Amino acid sequence: MNQAASVISSPSVGEEIRALQSRIRQMQDTKLDTRAVRTHPALEGLLPTGAIRAGAAYSVERSSALVMALMAGPSADGVWCGVVGLPDFGLEAAARFGIDLERLVLVPHPGDEWLTATAALADAVGVVVTALPRRVPDSAVARLQARIRQRDATLIVLGDWPQSEATLRIEGSTWEGIGQGHGYLTGRRARVAVTTRGEFRTQRAELWLPDRDELFRPVEEEVPRVGGAGAGLGAGAPAVRPVPVAVGPGTPAVRLVPPMNAAPEPVEPEPEGEGERERAIVRSAPQLEAVG
Repeated sequence: MNQAASVISSPSVGEEIRALQSRIRQMQDTKLDTRAVRTHPALEGLLPTGAIRAGAAYSVERSSALVMALMAGPSADGVWCGVVGLPDFGLEAAARFGIDLERLVLVPHPGDEWLTATAALADAVGVVVTALPRRVPDSAVARLQARIRQRDATLIVLGDWPQSEATLRIEGSTWEGIGQGHGYLTGRRARVAVTTRGEFRTQRAELWLPDRDELFRPVEEEVPRVGGAGAGLGAGAPAVRPVPVAVGPGTPAVRLVPPMNAAPEPVEPEPEGEGERERAIVRSAPQLEAVG
């Protein structure tokens, strides 16, 4: 992977972040004209305004995949993102969601400087992602929330946050691809719920998190196929087709995705050696890494 996130690990966390501020301001080529911040299209229907807001905070319960989905829209628009106190934040998974690793700052181990690091990042980036330490005084929470509003940043907290605009969670999920105790995971179908502050109802939707093509999308949204119904591939198997693998500006990369559950077509006998090579290719189906 050619791209790399900026990782801050020295004891002087606040000092390093301040040094990054001038660099970020020079590279920041996108200025949001409104307080609405675009998020992933799959989440738009669940949020009150179809977007997240600058100056607001959002809570996500136990799902790094939903955190990355919230980050994907701003990052694709050129907004810098910072992640504080999440040492297991997956860069490969973030890149698949469309997060620009060149505009991502990581502070995996802030230690006692958690509040300093988070507040300093709010001065420098547009989206701050963090997880609360075990004990945070109410006064610290209030100061950080005030800084977020003042700087028009967006705070995403993995866990509870007392002043959240909305709370996102996964109420249940199932994995696709495992048949009689064996096979490859091909997709995760999740029931996502969003509860908005001040409202008495919860919005829910069935989402692929992700689907067999590593895309995050509503379950009811059918992905068009190439080449008709996939004649000769077996009942219900998709045809091989190009699939975009990145969310963001410009033309996405394209790769060919083979059918995962397709029955092999009858073939003519082949010379010795060729058949073994083809069978080896069929056996090497791609695996899907579980996220969040």
